[in-house]
Amino acid sequence: MKIAIAQINFTVGDLAGNAAKIAAAAERAKQGGATLLLTTELGLCGYPPEDLLLREDFYRSCGRTLDDLAQRINGVTVVVGHPHQAGGRRYNAASVIRDGAVIATYLKHKLPNYTVFDEERYFASGTEPCVFEHEGLRFGVNICADVWEEPAATAARDAGAQVLLVLNASPYHMNKQLSRYEVIRDRVAETGLPAIYANQVGGQDELVFDGASFAVDGKGELTHQFPAFEETMGYVDLVEGVPVNGVIAPPLALEAEVYKALTLGVRDYVDKNGFPGVLLGLSGGIDSALTLAVAVDALGPQRVRAVMMPSQYTASMSREDARTEAGALKVRYTEIAIRPMFDAFLTALSDEFKDLPADATEENLQSRIRGTLLMALSNKSGAIVLTTGNKSEMGTGYATLYGDMAGGFGVLKDINKMLVYRLARYRNGLSPVIPQRVIDRPPSAELRPDQTDQDSLPPYDILDAIMEAYVESDLSPQEIVARGFDRADVERVVRLVRGSEYKRRQAPVGVRITNRGFGKDWRYPITNKYRHHFD
Repeated sequence: MKIAIAQINFTVGDLAGNAAKIAAAAERAKQGGATLLLTTELGLCGYPPEDLLLREDFYRSCGRTLDDLAQRINGVTVVVGHPHQAGGRRYNAASVIRDGAVIATYLKHKLPNYTVFDEERYFASGTEPCVFEHEGLRFGVNICADVWEEPAATAARDAGAQVLLVLNASPYHMNKQLSRYEVIRDRVAETGLPAIYANQVGGQDELVFDGASFAVDGKGELTHQFPAFEETMGYVDLVEGVPVNGVIAPPLALEAEVYKALTLGVRDYVDKNGFPGVLLGLSGGIDSALTLAVAVDALGPQRVRAVMMPSQYTASMSREDARTEAGALKVRYTEIAIRPMFDAFLTALSDEFKDLPADATEENLQSRIRGTLLMALSNKSGAIVLTTGNKSEMGTGYATLYGDMAGGFGVLKDINKMLVYRLARYRNGLSPVIPQRVIDRPPSAELRPDQTDQDSLPPYDILDAIMEAYVESDLSPQEIVARGFDRADVERVVRLVRGSEYKRRQAPVGVRITNRGFGKDWRYPITNKYRHHFD
């Protein structure tokens, strides 16, 4: 028996378009000799639909679309994920379609309600297994979080399943695939069932789904591994109910994996929301250089515009490097000097600022002038502004509200500074587009003479390690100090993270690549008097 796995890039809410993709995949599977097609979790409506799932009309539309899709399926059995309403309750469901009709429906048992997941907000839990027969084999159905714990897979086996089919919308973060292998192997060890794991691919707001679907045999050995970060149709041959060894795509290096996540996230956010292109401020620094490279690799140079907005504090090498980067990537490049506007603001504010020393106010004013220029160009062209700030800056508030934070999508929002350097070197290894001195020179916002980031922040290697422990691992300051970090550095970083919550709440969404980003899975109060205490 040949089973097809459809690793599809769905769009949330595009019911007709998603159904058309499933129907096309069914036809392709049939032509490829498969008699069973496995798709992904909530594929009919796209994942995650969020509060669309609170609307009665959404369920009615999904139901009609599922009925219409069933009429288009013949000659192949298809397992489709969709929202389902029955008996006054709502479920995350998967239905088995054969010869124009739904022959079975499974209701997801385990509803994740952590990190980026809110399924208990929308769904009730199913309680019954779903097993269907196909060409003499009995297949059990599970959905994503069902396999992260034991009962649902065991219930399928106890109901007679011989093979486990798992529909997933499992979002990417670094090293996520290893966790998937681990939980599937745990379920296989408990049940003895081979498992076929189909995962969604594509970007949806801040989430990126990497696909990377796979199959394991009854001993937990990997038999098939499909590519990550691309739509694909894969096939698994079963002999006496056991997957036989097939194609195994090689794993990606971490930098390649993250870079693909960024490009996919940018491409889908721009394309699915109908923007004609993007523009960004190109400063001559490493963050904007990497953002430009990601944008071009995601969209092509004809859809990307770079704008250099020098001030009296901009170094000549910054201008030169910005021009070099734009030329290497063949994008439209413009320079707009901001000093005349800056001087006009200072003149207008001269009475208010009289006898007061220059401080961050004048620095932030430059950033806000640049933000205003970019947004004006965005309004005229329809292109969305990409912000260029990284996670280290977002975490500590080293960014200007309505200035460099002004924009529609934050490409590096979940990329800390040390990873920015690694990604820049990785991208230059594909083709040199970022001048080496941009990577080598000390980073600077260039908002005052002789400024460097380390005037305001600890060294980035220390900052990033402390932030990772505090933000991504939820360690207390005391636990972080016990790891060998200086107490003053830890207290300083934690204070900066706490004090900039109001800024982050106003930042644009951006690609999530860690297990804890500043988005759906970061929900700290802005008004917050809690303080950590050292014993």
